[in-house]
This record gives sequence, C-alpha cells and structure tokens, in this order.
Amino acid sequence: MPNPADLNEDEKTWETVFRTAAALERTRQLELSRVGIRLPQAAILHFLGTSREPLTPVKLSRLIHKKRHTITALVHRMEAQGLVSTEKDMARKNWLRVSLTKKGKAAFRRQLSERTAMNITACLSRQEVATLNRIMRKLYLATDEMRREMEPSPYDHLLRL
Repeated sequence: MPNPADLNEDEKTWETVFRTAAALERTRQLELSRVGIRLPQAAILHFLGTSREPLTPVKLSRLIHKKRHTITALVHRMEAQGLVSTEKDMARKNWLRVSLTKKGKAAFRRQLSERTAMNITACLSRQEVATLNRIMRKLYLATDEMRREMEPSPYDHLLRL
C-alpha cells in the first residue's frame, strides 16, 4: 500500500477532490432526508424544475451522468410516487417527455428549503468562488473528454469486423 507521502501532486489533488465531493454528497443527503427526498430524486426534481425545455430520460441521464436505464427506472419510480409524469412525444413516438406534477413541484420547493450544503461556497470570497468555478469547469470538460475516450461505443463491435 502506498504511503500518502509517496503520492504525486495529481494524486493528492484527486484525493482532496474525491473526499470533498463525498463529504458534500453525504451532507446533502442528510439535509434532504429531513424533507423526505433522496439525492437522485433531488437531482431529477432540480433539472425538471429549472429546465427551460422539456426533458427526456436520455437528456436527464446526460445531465446527471448516469446510465439511461438507471434514470428511466428512477423516473418510473418517481411517477409511481406521483412526483413526475411522463407522456409520449407525439412528434417522436419513441421519446418520453418527463414533467413535474403538482406533488413534484411541492417536493422541489421543499428540497430548496434545505440548502445549507448547496450554499457551502458562502465561506469563500467572490474571487475564490469565481476561481473555483473556472477550475471546476475545466476539470469537468477534461473529465468529460476522458470519459468519452474510455466509454465503449455501441458501434465498437462493427469496427472490429
């Protein structure tokens, strides 16, 4: 097992980012438990509640970085709970449009009442927040590119023929 002193700067930074993200996620989960919502549900409610366009399970999966079938299953469970509704897109019959129900809008408002974890950057100056946002955007874009290179394409098997 490597000694923490043997880690290079990139590995130490990865550890810090990972631990911070895990701590934030756990804190947000505890916060949401007070209003009876789980983190994956809160993510769906957030994107549906803030989107200017209709969303499909595929768009939601891209926004949340989860597999399409995982989001589809979550959407169907949330529909059974009365939080969202789905309807077939008349122009593209194989698409499902997802929208908030009245109960879903109320749940979205409830989760917004618990925002301590989301406002964690209040401990930073405006300049630090701006710098953090620039850094996080750069890391996000690099990660997205790396993920695309690593993720198998559904057409890989055709290229091997």
